[in-house]
Amino acid sequence: MSVSYSGTTDTIFALSSGALPSGVAVIRLSGSESFTVLRALIKGKFPVSRESALRRLYDPADGSVLDEALVLRFEGPNSFTGEDVVELHCHGGRAVVAAVLRVLSGFERSRPAEQGEYTRRAFQNGKLDLTEVEGLADLIDAETEAQRRQAQRQMSGALGELYDGWRKALVRSRAMIEAELDFADEDDVPDSVADEIWMELTALSGEIHAHLSDARRGERLRSGLQVVLLGPPNAGKSSLMNKLAQRDVAIVTPEAGTTRDVLEVHLDLGGYPVTLADTAGLRDDAGLVEKEGIRRALAHAESADLILWTLPPNGSLLDVPEDLRHRKGLWFLKTKSDLERGDDADHDPESIVIDTSVVASGGMDQLLEALKVFAEQNIGLIENPLITRERYRVHLEQCVKSIETAIAAKQLPIELRSEDLRRAADHLGRITGRIDVEDLLDVIFRDFCIGK
Repeated sequence: MSVSYSGTTDTIFALSSGALPSGVAVIRLSGSESFTVLRALIKGKFPVSRESALRRLYDPADGSVLDEALVLRFEGPNSFTGEDVVELHCHGGRAVVAAVLRVLSGFERSRPAEQGEYTRRAFQNGKLDLTEVEGLADLIDAETEAQRRQAQRQMSGALGELYDGWRKALVRSRAMIEAELDFADEDDVPDSVADEIWMELTALSGEIHAHLSDARRGERLRSGLQVVLLGPPNAGKSSLMNKLAQRDVAIVTPEAGTTRDVLEVHLDLGGYPVTLADTAGLRDDAGLVEKEGIRRALAHAESADLILWTLPPNGSLLDVPEDLRHRKGLWFLKTKSDLERGDDADHDPESIVIDTSVVASGGMDQLLEALKVFAEQNIGLIENPLITRERYRVHLEQCVKSIETAIAAKQLPIELRSEDLRRAADHLGRITGRIDVEDLLDVIFRDFCIGK
């Protein structure tokens, strides 16, 4: 049964470690009754806060031993959630964990945690802002080194600090403008302070614009670069897919039209995430199902960061659809390069062309190296905080729009221009969760695993 979020009134518990069975299973409790529950589970000396202790866990109902576990407790607010927290490091057998969870569910005001509820309590108790929360989600989901570094930087507060600094600058600007307006006759309010503030706001607008002009590197790193294999039937797309993935992802047969739908595989190329998609072969005489596969293939190609067009020995550049032929991010792979090829003098000399063969392994190292370089160029080094979500970008765009509206509206009363600055600051506050984000919380936390 689903339990709606009820703040900090209940003490929650969950298995916070990996799948069972395992060497160790960590069961975490958080809430005002956590220490009361721990006292009921153990005998002897109560563990010192933040120090581990080996204790037997007992079932309070009949005194039977549940397990021998390493026990830790953390007094709020100095804990992950900001509440009293207990961790039970038990043996990772399914029966052991089931027995402990059964006993925990018997305590009054104690219940299983919902997805993301520990992190949600950390947010609502001021331990994390929303950018740090989402950075933590990205860290859990990170599959490559570059994703891990970006998520770690965001979770440590780098992005939230940047946005909060801009928000404070806007709040200060409003305060100075209104001070000049309200206390112009006071000696300690400098003349024309607003003129200086507008110059500072122009500089701030430039900073936000520069932050937005990132070619969506952060979002690309989160989701992975999208690379699509496209070309005629039997051009070797599926064989290339299997070779790059180093496993049998796609069915390979001599029969044309074997691939009907889009198949995807996630690759780690030098620490950068790449999603490689195999698609249906493009041809005019396709059947009904195959036509749908071709439609999906072309739709994938439209949004791809890179198209790898496969050219079999009898292939030609003229096989490429006109609307794709001159687009940026189109490479040509001469597949089956171990076979004799026809004349391909129709290639644009500026095109990137790579010979490949899954049989003789020809060109595969060159292709992988070229893909790594492409990933580096489109994502780059992760040094400064990057925009990682579309909602950040939307609020930043609205923020800078409000700032520029205030700067340009010189003919309007200062009170109206100050209101635009308030809107700008509010947009930054919505990114970090300082204001008006209740409608977002369920969406953000529903994708967390139980126990986090």
